[in-house]
Amino acid sequence: MATADIAAPTPAPTDPQTSTAYLVFDTESVPDGRLLSLTKYPGANLTAEEAVRKAQQEASEHSRHGSTFLPVTFQYPVAVCVARVGSDLSLQAVTCLDAPQYRPRQIVSDFWRGVSLYPHATLVSFNGRAFDLPLLELAAFRYGLTARAYFGQRRNSDRHLDLLNWFGNHGATRPAGGLDLYAKLLGLPGKMGMTGEQVYTYYREGRLSEINDYCMFDTLDTYFVFLRTRVLIGEITLEQEHDLVSRARDWLTSKVKEKPALRRYLDSWRDWHPWP
Repeated sequence: MATADIAAPTPAPTDPQTSTAYLVFDTESVPDGRLLSLTKYPGANLTAEEAVRKAQQEASEHSRHGSTFLPVTFQYPVAVCVARVGSDLSLQAVTCLDAPQYRPRQIVSDFWRGVSLYPHATLVSFNGRAFDLPLLELAAFRYGLTARAYFGQRRNSDRHLDLLNWFGNHGATRPAGGLDLYAKLLGLPGKMGMTGEQVYTYYREGRLSEINDYCMFDTLDTYFVFLRTRVLIGEITLEQEHDLVSRARDWLTSKVKEKPALRRYLDSWRDWHPWP
């Protein structure tokens, strides 16, 4: 992608075995209090923070589980992390965009510029059709950014694999447990204390680096879950998946000095032992 964080050397694009074929990505976002004030509570003279609190309270009251999470249209991204994956399914790079400033406009600009750099790569997400891509599309609209190849052609193509949609039989059901469930079935760290609903609190406290670390962990989990789906469809064998996972784990270990947060991810990784 456009902003380097931890990255392996980019393979020659002419090599069919190692050219970038997938962009695995995840986002984190926060409520837009100003937009909420303007659209949901016009004339109430609420500050941005007051508007967020009011909207979250209303969301909690209407949620079966008391969730304060707001619709994607009332949010903007504060973290986007991308893993480049080769046509051989190897992990090539992991990037948290616009590090270490993490400016929303630059994050969004870097994402769409990166997508344009890899026009033939398939996007891979977990719930990206319902949340992450609408979030980034609306942000492009907000900032007036151009992503011609995506909006002109790719948006309605099949070059996006939403793993949640895939596991849910394309909308027939919505699997409970989310990415955390699939990650932990594979022995991956999954959620390690922080959840999406805590992002706004972290953001208000200025803990942008921790938000982006959390986003990076989800991106890595998404990559490894994606690998297992390639076993299910017969694209690779289980032994080949194990080799790819081992190589990726070794590579991540070699990057701990550059990105110390990876140590927590690696230390929370257990061996895969399916049960019962």
